[in-house]
Amino acid sequence: MTTLYSRELEIAQLAVQRASILTKRVFHETSKGTVSKDDASPVTIGDFGAQALIISALKHNFPHDSIVAEEEATELRANPSLRDQIWELVRTTSLDDVAAEGLLGGGIKDADAMLDIIDLGNSKGGRVGRIWTIDPIDGTKGFLRGGQYAVCLALLEDGEVKVGAIGCPNLPVDDAAPLTVDIGANATDDEGRGVLFSAVVGQGATSRPLKAGALAEGKSISMKPLTDMSNASFCESVEAGHSNQSESAQIAQKLGITKPSVRMDSQAKYGSIARGAGDIYLRLPTSKTYQEKIWDHAAGDLIVREAGGQVTDTRGNRLDFGVGRTLATNSGVIAAPKAVHSQVLSVVQEVLGVK
Repeated sequence: MTTLYSRELEIAQLAVQRASILTKRVFHETSKGTVSKDDASPVTIGDFGAQALIISALKHNFPHDSIVAEEEATELRANPSLRDQIWELVRTTSLDDVAAEGLLGGGIKDADAMLDIIDLGNSKGGRVGRIWTIDPIDGTKGFLRGGQYAVCLALLEDGEVKVGAIGCPNLPVDDAAPLTVDIGANATDDEGRGVLFSAVVGQGATSRPLKAGALAEGKSISMKPLTDMSNASFCESVEAGHSNQSESAQIAQKLGITKPSVRMDSQAKYGSIARGAGDIYLRLPTSKTYQEKIWDHAAGDLIVREAGGQVTDTRGNRLDFGVGRTLATNSGVIAAPKAVHSQVLSVVQEVLGVK
């Protein structure tokens, strides 16, 4: 049965799967060659390679769509050895399933074409038209330490998220596996790991095992009904620079949450609470001037909302993906089951002194 956005969803899922294969190869096979970036976050060869593969698939299928992506190829044009290392990975990464690989348009012609493709992610974003947002490796530090990271892709149409896909190679496949405090590290044993979350607006959210070929069968996911706040678990960033952890602890105490917070990188947090492995995700502002990037939240925002959750900023406003490349009008993120979101929001505002 063909539904609205069914082709976009299929291409997004397959593109994320193929890019996830590349990221796992980078982790297992190469020195994870980091180059520095202005914001001092490490960038790996996996970032560039995954972005090239995803944009190539999108341009093959939706040539007129715009793309907002994290990386640009300037660094690679100036560093032929890094370029060649990435090209070798891109050239030799494909889906096992011939038909699925064909849907993505197959491989990229050569290294120069790869650089040009990486640079196609330079859209300014905005409120008009179809724009894909890509985070080729969300949670670079988690990736480097063998913890949680995600390959994220979302379609915005006139500023609204319509399709989202998140590949989490190091999360347990089992939707019922509870979040453990150590999930942020040492999660690279492939046995039983690798999950692909996805959603289409108005059609619910699903999870499926992350495969190397055709798509596995998906299962509908939903947030856990939360009746007793003392049983709740909440996720936050590993990096103190990404979320104010002392304020998170105060909020948990006021809500009566007794479990320690689960700290993990990337939009794996959104997927985890969407399937009921966790309950609440808090990302509290660490500065008044910091602006979240749209590619860090678009897919996760949709997946949580389609799983029965609510996602707002600390002022109670929905995340606005139509402003540009950042969430310039939002401050922080609160994701929780709909039934308790207002309770969590009010405690967050009390602790932060937000009016």
